[in-house]
Amino acid sequence: MTVDYRLLVLVDGSERTIQTVNYLKEFMPVGEKARIVLFHVLSGLPEEYREMLQNPTCAKAEAVLKGQELQEQRKVLETLEQAKKILIEGGFSEQSVEIKLHCRKKSVAQDIIEEAKKGYTAVVLRRRGLGALKNMILGSVAVKMLQSLDFIPIILVGQAPPVKKILLAVDASPPSIKAVDFVGTLLGGHGYAVGIFHAIVGLGAIRFSPTEDGSQPLPEAELPESCIEAFQFKVVQLFRAVKAKLLEAGFAADQITKEVLSGVRSRPEAILAEAEEGGYGSIVVGRRGLSRADAFFMGRVSHAVVYEGKKFTVWVV
Repeated sequence: MTVDYRLLVLVDGSERTIQTVNYLKEFMPVGEKARIVLFHVLSGLPEEYREMLQNPTCAKAEAVLKGQELQEQRKVLETLEQAKKILIEGGFSEQSVEIKLHCRKKSVAQDIIEEAKKGYTAVVLRRRGLGALKNMILGSVAVKMLQSLDFIPIILVGQAPPVKKILLAVDASPPSIKAVDFVGTLLGGHGYAVGIFHAIVGLGAIRFSPTEDGSQPLPEAELPESCIEAFQFKVVQLFRAVKAKLLEAGFAADQITKEVLSGVRSRPEAILAEAEEGGYGSIVVGRRGLSRADAFFMGRVSHAVVYEGKKFTVWVV
């Protein structure tokens, strides 16, 4: 199956850059049409230094600071060349991997957002970096990125091993269905295993694997039988639709599992526990959910999975 994607990979020249490309090398499908752009923002001298150099008494410091800046740029470029070599050794062609050093125009975040608008499939970044990117995930820049990059999927690379097994946390919301389509387009037909997972708060402690016809009875719950049947039918319909999409995309039937967990205190906790118990390295969530509380730039469930699931690679679609 032909792979056609273009990833904007945010890198900072640190060891974390190597960890990020190792995830891509081990996890992402390789194909003739696959493209990876290793993108680094050259932020230049901090504003404090720029202001200082305007003082005549600090003129001699300019050469020192400029030299330090060039040294940092060389170090970054060396790391990016190493990263490109790793990807090529992993099967990507030399033409499919591009190094792009960008001189900052506005701010690191704003320049990244502008670059992301240029026809990329997804943005890939590590949870923490160095220099201008050091707060990319847990600081103010991260919030701005997650708010502003609502037009493109974001892949936040974690420390869990990049096994080709992905947990797809779903509900019936349009972003969740979009996430299913994204996974199918990117990974379908390449031997990946996928777990379809749905967590429900309340309804008592119910856990079951839906059958195709919905005939499997639910355990007892303190609800009218008609309500339980309606709930079961709704979940079965959702899972049937998701599985059909995955099969059409090229996933093997025996590589698709389905699990529903109800009576949970927290959906994010349930998702992360399932990922841990099931040996998943990557989790896919829709940007927003069905509830009114999820109607912000990123739903509370996906937000919590991103911030609490530090170990895992999280795809926000």
